[in-house]
Amino acid sequence: MSSISTESTAFRAALDVVRAVEPRVADAIKQELADQRDSLKLIASENYASPATLLAMGNWFSDKYAEGTIGRRFYAGCQNVDTVEAVAAEHARELFGASHAYVQPHSGIDANLVAFWAVLAARVEAPALEKAQVRHVNDLTDADWATLRRALGDQRMLGMSLDAGGHLTHGFRPNISGKMFEQRSYGTDPASGLLDYDALRAAAHEFRPLIIVAGYSAYPRLVNFAKVREIAEEVGATLMVDMAHFAGLVAGKVLTGDFDPIPHAHIVTTTTHKSLRGPRGGMVLCQPELAEQVDRGCPMVLGGPLPHVMAAKAVALAEARTPEFRDYAQRIVDNSRALAEGLLSRGAKLVTGGTDNHLVLIDVSSYGLTGRQAEAALLDSGVVTNRNSVPQDPNGAWYTSGVRIGTPALTSRGLGTTEMDTVADLIHTVLENTAPGTTKAGTPSKATHVLDEKVAARVAGAATELLSGFPLYPNVDLG
Repeated sequence: MSSISTESTAFRAALDVVRAVEPRVADAIKQELADQRDSLKLIASENYASPATLLAMGNWFSDKYAEGTIGRRFYAGCQNVDTVEAVAAEHARELFGASHAYVQPHSGIDANLVAFWAVLAARVEAPALEKAQVRHVNDLTDADWATLRRALGDQRMLGMSLDAGGHLTHGFRPNISGKMFEQRSYGTDPASGLLDYDALRAAAHEFRPLIIVAGYSAYPRLVNFAKVREIAEEVGATLMVDMAHFAGLVAGKVLTGDFDPIPHAHIVTTTTHKSLRGPRGGMVLCQPELAEQVDRGCPMVLGGPLPHVMAAKAVALAEARTPEFRDYAQRIVDNSRALAEGLLSRGAKLVTGGTDNHLVLIDVSSYGLTGRQAEAALLDSGVVTNRNSVPQDPNGAWYTSGVRIGTPALTSRGLGTTEMDTVADLIHTVLENTAPGTTKAGTPSKATHVLDEKVAARVAGAATELLSGFPLYPNVDLG
């Protein structure tokens, strides 16, 4: 039996089972594949997991509770979950060169919460227990417990600001991270848009945070983690790196030396999708001194892990350890640079003037648009992106002045640098032919846009034609 018929048979059988219970869900699953096949997926945080990874999630591991860690579960009958979790952790350690890996977090924010509380447990809770000469928080007196609770809630964190390219979990006030810590942000140089290490050092010395968070979700350059570790050491801070966006570039050995966070950070968090091309989920990597606290993610932060997703993580991490994945990671960056060059040559304004990683941030104010208008116009034309703030964004985090685009997904489909120039032309064509809309009262609107339907149809057709040469899941025929 060929690989084509094997994969098609597997997915068709799965859909038939779903359709027998709720056909609307089966139809939506099938339509999602069709939509993804026909659109230019340029959302920097999205990708395409392999059929093996996808199928690893659809199994009876979903039925199993497995709170605790390998060999230390709160439920019986977890021997097979232990195997899956151990395999995933082993692949993670070997792939990234990490001392310890914790693969249970359900998402990136869960991974960050585990990391935050592991640091708090090690640096605030453990000294309090030692001072009180007890081994467990349940052994503290009510007075000592009250003192510890206040201390846990009175710590400081320094993270990259949202408009500079940081993430909402790095201390953004509406997020739980901003409510857990007294928080300040560092940003980028107003002229260049590049990370200002001198300003970061000055902020760290003035603020004296317990944790410095590095990493980004919309910064198109590299971060020198060796420099940030130096700053953390100077103020006695724990360095945490959120590499969710660029984990695939670390795994693929594109980011090495000072730009690889693993040797420099005390603790590293990531998602397992995005550029790593795995299932939706999270992971924590850490130095030995934090391993014990990290492994207490359940019950500290998490409930029961998702064994079926850990199975898929194990598969995806195994795939990432291949020479083919290293080639893929390099092509992500090559494509991103080609896409940036194509946009610049057509007059687009890019934050920092280009890219060194997997993403490009377009300042669409040069087209007279808000990010929301540009995002909607591109979607009308079969180009899927997301609006994003730019540094010192006058339109705020909802309407924004930017559009973030990334190359991991299109690179997975096989598109190369030549195709990236075509993609740049399609993006520019849409933005150049889009105008702001107006409200019912006739005043300018930040939300609505005007785009000739013929232009949208022409770009959508060109996108479909381009993608026809790079079929998505070519071995999967759903009929």
